[in-house]
Amino acid sequence: MSSGRLNTEGIMLFEQPFARVPYENYRKVFRTSQKHIEKELGPVQTASHELTRRAKAGEVNSEDAMKSIDHMITRIESLKRKLSELQSSSGTPTLSVMKDRLQHLSTIEAIQSESEPEFTRWADTRLERWLVDWSLRHGKERTARQLAQERGIESLVDIDLFSDIRRIEDSLRGQSCTEALAWCSENKAALRKLKNPLEFDLRFQEFIELVRARKLEEAIVYQKKYLIQWYETHQAQIHQASALFAYPPSTAFGAYKRLYDPNRWSALIQSFRLAIYNLSTLPTEPLLHLAMYAGLASLKLPACYDPATKNPDCPICDDALGKLAEEVPFSHHVNSTIVCRITGRIMDENNWPLAFKNGYAYSKEAMEDMAARNNGIVTCPRTGESCHFSELRKVFIS
Repeated sequence: MSSGRLNTEGIMLFEQPFARVPYENYRKVFRTSQKHIEKELGPVQTASHELTRRAKAGEVNSEDAMKSIDHMITRIESLKRKLSELQSSSGTPTLSVMKDRLQHLSTIEAIQSESEPEFTRWADTRLERWLVDWSLRHGKERTARQLAQERGIESLVDIDLFSDIRRIEDSLRGQSCTEALAWCSENKAALRKLKNPLEFDLRFQEFIELVRARKLEEAIVYQKKYLIQWYETHQAQIHQASALFAYPPSTAFGAYKRLYDPNRWSALIQSFRLAIYNLSTLPTEPLLHLAMYAGLASLKLPACYDPATKNPDCPICDDALGKLAEEVPFSHHVNSTIVCRITGRIMDENNWPLAFKNGYAYSKEAMEDMAARNNGIVTCPRTGESCHFSELRKVFIS
């Protein structure tokens, strides 16, 4: 770990999704609550004004007034129930989650250096969050919950969100669009703003399944009810799907056969996942992977993939991490950094490199130690070439 000044700005940039997920959830809950309030309070206000007007004009008796008041009370109780259900369905209280996460991020602003114990504790919590995130994205919800509970970070991870994602994806794997369409209905405005076609894709698939089952009359009704409204933007797909009436799965060919392909369900799962990640401002890759990509990109060199120059102490030269590093660009260093193959320490002006005649260089510390143990003789561990310590040449780093 470097003892340099902490790059707070870089850390905050990487942590944007951490703070935005509960914020976006709060916005969704707020907008839905507002719609319920407008829908229920509007008629109540209208009825109240009308009752007041009729009472002043002497046009209402006590029985009618009580019925009108009872009706308004019923609507208010209905509104209260809907708001309560909305808060319950949103999982952990959103404002509390936002508070905990912002407090967690504010801790980093008081830390000046990576060498401080406070940063080590904060980084450990961050790693635990990343491990929970990785577990949730790979369907290991039980492991994620247990880790979050043991570390006391339930409010710092998105277990409820990924639980919903898994539930909807399981429904799609079972070839049912019901859960996904319900999610689309809840997020209709946001999806429309992003011009995301997920709802059409789900409706399109339900239409295909009706035709596959040769429920043609139901398919015609379904098409008129749900697909025609997308005609302007998806005209070609709707026309192509209409031809399925003439081609059952057993005789379909070419593009029509592909419409019956069961793999379309896998594509729907992927489309849904991308849509909910986008709306929740989550990256498509696990946070742990993104952090590893950043680290690997700072170390990756062409030599890491050359069998003749692989360094056992280099993470990129390791087959597993080297495979992951294939997706990141090579490192660019303005100043060279050379690490001794023997000691693993950086060679600099205080521990300069010494080279054999064959060109291989090792640190002064390593060569002095080897010479002290072998009567002034040093041996290149790569080629086996030996010489006296005085014959080594000092190498200047540029």
